[in-house]
Amino acid sequence: MKDTNALTWKEWECMNKIKLPYGISDFKSLREQGYLYVDKTPYIEKLESFNSKYLFFIRPRRFGKSLFLSTLQHYYDRNEKDNFAALFGDLHIGRQPTRLQNSYCVLELDFSGLNTGSRQELLASFNLKLKDSVCAFIDKYAEFFEVPFSLKEELNRRNDAGAILNLIIHELQKTGQKMYLIIDEYDHFANDIIAMGDGQFYKDVVRAAGFVRDFYEAVKIGTKSVIDRIFITGVSPIMLDDLTSGFNISTNLTMNVLVNEMLGFTESEVGVIIEQAGIDMNREALMDDLRKSYNGYLFNEEGRSRVYNPDMILYFFNEWQMRGKYPRKLIDENVKTDYGRIRRLITNESSREMLDEIIHNEQITADIVPKFSFDRMYDEQYFVSLLFYMGLLTIDRAEKTRLLLKIPNFVIKVIFWEHIEQELRREYRIQPNLEEMRKSIEQMAFEGTITPFIQYVSEEVLKPLSNRDLQRFSEKHIKVILFAYLTGSRAYRPCSERETENGYIDIFLEKDPRIPDIQYEWIIELKYLKKSDADKLAETKTEGLAQLKRYAESRGLANRSDVKQALVIFIGKGEAVVVE
Repeated sequence: MKDTNALTWKEWECMNKIKLPYGISDFKSLREQGYLYVDKTPYIEKLESFNSKYLFFIRPRRFGKSLFLSTLQHYYDRNEKDNFAALFGDLHIGRQPTRLQNSYCVLELDFSGLNTGSRQELLASFNLKLKDSVCAFIDKYAEFFEVPFSLKEELNRRNDAGAILNLIIHELQKTGQKMYLIIDEYDHFANDIIAMGDGQFYKDVVRAAGFVRDFYEAVKIGTKSVIDRIFITGVSPIMLDDLTSGFNISTNLTMNVLVNEMLGFTESEVGVIIEQAGIDMNREALMDDLRKSYNGYLFNEEGRSRVYNPDMILYFFNEWQMRGKYPRKLIDENVKTDYGRIRRLITNESSREMLDEIIHNEQITADIVPKFSFDRMYDEQYFVSLLFYMGLLTIDRAEKTRLLLKIPNFVIKVIFWEHIEQELRREYRIQPNLEEMRKSIEQMAFEGTITPFIQYVSEEVLKPLSNRDLQRFSEKHIKVILFAYLTGSRAYRPCSERETENGYIDIFLEKDPRIPDIQYEWIIELKYLKKSDADKLAETKTEGLAQLKRYAESRGLANRSDVKQALVIFIGKGEAVVVE
């Protein structure tokens, strides 16, 4: 298919049947301007059916939370009543509205972007954000207040979060109206503080006499008068336990099976996007690529279907519409930044070892903790739960009394592998010759020889490792290092333990569909011998070659001239034997 640069404007318009809402989180503008909207409004009715009216729900970053909150806001806002048919008429909730449609004054709070430089700066920015939101609320519903201007003046004289909220609650109570309170990014500033490693700062603002707890206590009190419904969302439950005594009225729906697919796109919804976006490609092949790259999220082991991160999917198709083919990069840089802050989670040797285990095995058995305190977040169980909430792990299946968690998809694996590569650079001051490495991988892809790449990794990456690291070294460690460098080349998508009827291939290097003219794929059997076991080389070589032969005779691989085979044996950190 031609590059977008080669397309005429007319061709580009024909190819793009519908506008994709990549990066758009305002429901009204999305609907009015004709963007694609995946209908999630059936969940509005579901949310109303829960016994609790005060709901807490978290998902990883860029998972569609803000757009869903905007959908709630426009559905419940009494000022949007005249726009209901235009915004919701052709959607599920438009055809079957609930009795609470357009019946609230909606107060929206977004606690992202606060200044966390110090306690005083955070307090000032928290109060300013709250005041701005309440002022906008007063302007929006000015008809219900006797003297809106005087009310805003009184608001500006208050410098306590609880007092600010109490003022608008008291004034709204006089009108007989009810409030729907929506809080987005409730934990954003807390996560920033945690990333700074300042536990005392966190405790000062959230616990005991902290102003954050005061605010949520005011929210709780407000539910006795005008706050009829609450929906709170964020990325982690880190503050939920610390706020328990101040705000113990919410129901946590995060892992409720009934809302497993409320955010994110199911496979059938992705199919609709492909159709409406006019993607001209073999559907089965495209879905297979998307499934490997972006799918995999499950938030309850009994969930009906796995979901795709919607930002990743919309990024992919937005790039496709611009280029007429696969994106040059599989990973949206915005998502990469959000997920890529792995290093900040590692505060001790225990969490480092746990992360190494997850990366090497691509799975771990654990319990998911529904809420946890700052003091416990780096304990083993809590650390794994935090990775789950961040979207770096997801549920694979129930495993006896616990859950088997896995890395969701190829994109998240790449983020882990890049973390490993960055840590190697940092700890051992490795400065890779990227041009030499790229040439060696191109030799694999286009000339069918793997030896230059293996020699490069052996000399430039493994040799600088300390003897202490080698004490716990294994094939898995080397495999992750190889993956870290291979994925950066864009030539291959490494697959670990690919299943065949004749066993599991250590490493299968699959062509990256973004570069369709790659000549060779690879079956690699990987072995590692400690220096003290070098005398076992001949035995190891015989065993490895027999395994390679079995794999190469498997269905889909047998008699393929474009699939190369290699046995790679690393000995200690200074030697590599390659049999191609």
